[in-house]
Amino acid sequence: MAEEKTVTVKLVHSSTASKRKDMTATCRSLGLHRIGDTHTLPDNPSVRGMIFKVKHLVEVVEEN
Repeated sequence: MAEEKTVTVKLVHSSTASKRKDMTATCRSLGLHRIGDTHTLPDNPSVRGMIFKVKHLVEVVEEN
C-alpha cells in the first residue's frame, strides 16, 4: 500500500487576536485550540486551503 502523506500543523499565534471568527473557526477545524497545539492531518487540497487561510498563525511540517 502507498503511504499517505501527512502534514503536522502547530498553532503559534492566537487566532482570537485577529477578531475574525472565520479564522478562529478554521483553526478549530484543523484541530488547534490553544497556542502550542499540534495536529497531524492528511495532505490534501482541503487541508492545504485551510492552512493557507491561517498561514500567519501556524507552522507547518510536511511528512512522508
